[in-house]
Amino acid sequence: MTDLRKLRVGIVGCGKIADGHAEVVKHLEGAELVAVCDRESLLAEQLAVRFGAPAWYGDMGEMLARERLDVVHITTPPAVHLPLTRQCVAAGAHVFLEKPLALTTPEARELIDVVVAAGRQMTINYWPNFDPPAMQFKQMLADGVVGEPVHVEAFIGYDLAGSYGQALMSDAGHWVHRLPGKLFQNMMDHIFNRIVPLFPEGEPEVHAFAYKRREGIRNDGTDALLDELRVFLRGGSVSAYGSLCSHARPVANTLKVYGTKATVEVDFNNRTVVSTASQRYPSALGRLAPPLQMAGRYLAETKKNVGQFRRNEFHFFAGMSKLLELFYAGIRTGGAPPIPYSEILRVSEVMDRVIEQVYPATIAGGAR
Repeated sequence: MTDLRKLRVGIVGCGKIADGHAEVVKHLEGAELVAVCDRESLLAEQLAVRFGAPAWYGDMGEMLARERLDVVHITTPPAVHLPLTRQCVAAGAHVFLEKPLALTTPEARELIDVVVAAGRQMTINYWPNFDPPAMQFKQMLADGVVGEPVHVEAFIGYDLAGSYGQALMSDAGHWVHRLPGKLFQNMMDHIFNRIVPLFPEGEPEVHAFAYKRREGIRNDGTDALLDELRVFLRGGSVSAYGSLCSHARPVANTLKVYGTKATVEVDFNNRTVVSTASQRYPSALGRLAPPLQMAGRYLAETKKNVGQFRRNEFHFFAGMSKLLELFYAGIRTGGAPPIPYSEILRVSEVMDRVIEQVYPATIAGGAR
């Protein structure tokens, strides 16, 4: 049975990413942002004022007791995701969590078990996978256009000179530095949540290495941060490369899948989905055709994006809007969450194995 009333939504953790959540919820039909919470009450108040939430709190227990929330968005660092989730589901709320889900896979599994035992639902904010280009690519896969995946390349660029990077690099006490996998753990979900669904079931082979390319300048904990990650994976007959890169320019965000029928590249920044043209004629003239074909395909992508812009569908968090639309629909109807729990855990397992290889000292030191 479908619940037709508006879902009452709260946010806990009022840092920068909470703005994106508040903006999406504010414009989503069937949902209402009714309260926000942060241990720093001023942060909660400013978020509430800017996005029109009628209440703000410095204590989540008080917010849960007063507001009768249907859904809580947890946008805090991952170290507290499990205890906050326990509180939310005990109060009857479903949970939407920022990535990374938890510090380790056992903790992630426990979090999901807590949600399931309470009869609630959860999902994680893998929002780029629900952007229009990603949804277009999923349809191509489902339609058999790509064939069977043979090799996958996922590339995530990161700008340490950007606003997020500067916050991290100017503060040795930043919460990212306390993660077992540091910068990589905060970002590599977006590499492996694209690769894992294309792999067969089972534990993939994982080989990871990392290094620091920049020069140390601060003589503190920020200087020790590794900033380049490369990972090779193989599962069954599918292989993959995953890269997190802080120094290549322009900053890229791409997925390229080599299939038995076609090779397709998804560019998340430029919002294009383009299949590679092939040379069909064995002559010098035949080599002229593929560049022209590629130009035509990019022109078609431009026209598609212009159409989305005119329809007000071309906005930064379009993927989060779609993900939340699906998540909220599952809550209303009792349907399955948009990302299978098994898939979330497989991503977490790969992340754990990467961390074990690139930051082994955190394992030996008991950080995990």
